[in-house]
Amino acid sequence: MTLLVTVAPPARAQGFISPYAGYNFGGDSANCASLQNCEEKRLNVGVSIGTTHGIFGFEEDIAYAPDFFGKTPGGSNAVLTVMSNLMLVVPAGPIQPYAVVGLGLIRPHVQFDAVSLALDKNALGYDIGGGINLFLGHAIGIRGDVRHLHTLQDVTLGLFSNDQLDFWRASAGVTLRF
Repeated sequence: MTLLVTVAPPARAQGFISPYAGYNFGGDSANCASLQNCEEKRLNVGVSIGTTHGIFGFEEDIAYAPDFFGKTPGGSNAVLTVMSNLMLVVPAGPIQPYAVVGLGLIRPHVQFDAVSLALDKNALGYDIGGGINLFLGHAIGIRGDVRHLHTLQDVTLGLFSNDQLDFWRASAGVTLRF
């Protein structure tokens, strides 16, 4: 009697890195009322690094948005976000939609050069959103993403805000899998 044993290949996690560029809109973003009603898009940049295993994944998302509150004469402003996200991925061939939800740091910064005043606020926040990866091969794809970001505490930065910070981000980039 012959015993046939089939061995499935071991399941492995799939690592990825996704540099992207985009812009913020809605909520407290001073330049764009909505995704389509946006005449003055201000570039933001970021990178997502993570891993997926089947339908679940984890990513660390880091983004920087200069001039978030608008261009100010004699000063500058920006928002840095660092989010840790859980992912739900549909690994259905070359087109892979995903959803994310996470917690992390939202750090607005305002500087007034005329009076040498800098105001910062580290705030706990969350993000929720989703996107799609279109893989052109096993290791490279194109990514589109929309997320809502919101602080869980009030942010006070002089003249700019004294409420919770709330905005959306749309971005596009490349996904490299390894």
